[in-house]
Amino acid sequence: MMTLRKSNERGFADHGWLKSRHTFSFASYYDPRHMGFRTLRVINDDIIMGGGGFGTHPHNDMEIITYVIDGKLAHKDTLGNAAEIKPFEVQIMTAGTGIAHSEFNSDEEKPVHLLQIWIRTDKVGHKPTYGQKSFEKEILSQKLTLVASGKGDEGAVHFNQDARLYVGRLQANDNLDFPLDFTRHAWVQLMEGKLEIGGQLLTAGDAVAISEQNLLTLTAKEKAHFLVFDLA
Repeated sequence: MMTLRKSNERGFADHGWLKSRHTFSFASYYDPRHMGFRTLRVINDDIIMGGGGFGTHPHNDMEIITYVIDGKLAHKDTLGNAAEIKPFEVQIMTAGTGIAHSEFNSDEEKPVHLLQIWIRTDKVGHKPTYGQKSFEKEILSQKLTLVASGKGDEGAVHFNQDARLYVGRLQANDNLDFPLDFTRHAWVQLMEGKLEIGGQLLTAGDAVAISEQNLLTLTAKEKAHFLVFDLA
């Protein structure tokens, strides 16, 4: 079973300094048909204008993942972390019992384009933690890279849920076969390019939810950059 989520059907907010597309219900956007998928709760496709950003604000009991597509995002949090997130890097915060952070575009002129993802944690009350890692070499040299995992996979950034997150990058006409346990589920989020999955053509911003499949075959109709979530 495959369900297409078109880019232009997502929620949209324009705050001037921020333009955001909401895949699932978030803030003032509410749609009971789109409250999440499995343990995925939020996928926000954000463009932050130069000098704009989110002031310090709290989170708890959520796994928060940031993936920058273009530009640089400055981060500070109450654990004492101060970092810059660049393309092909993955940042994960386990909010746990409570963490507050700020996110700003430190470039006064160039926008930063990113996805912020929330995954429900496996239990409440985890100790807050922070992780960040660059996968630039791997992403630029192979079709699919495991970047985050709740399964203890070596080399991946850890989070607290039965899920894996991959970054894919295909050249035009490349194919990729992704084996999937029939009892599990997948979400593919296309960030750039055109991608065909099971006869469905995705363009930038589109996504597809997949259940009861053993194999996903992805074909790039043009150079494509995407995320694949393997979910319980």
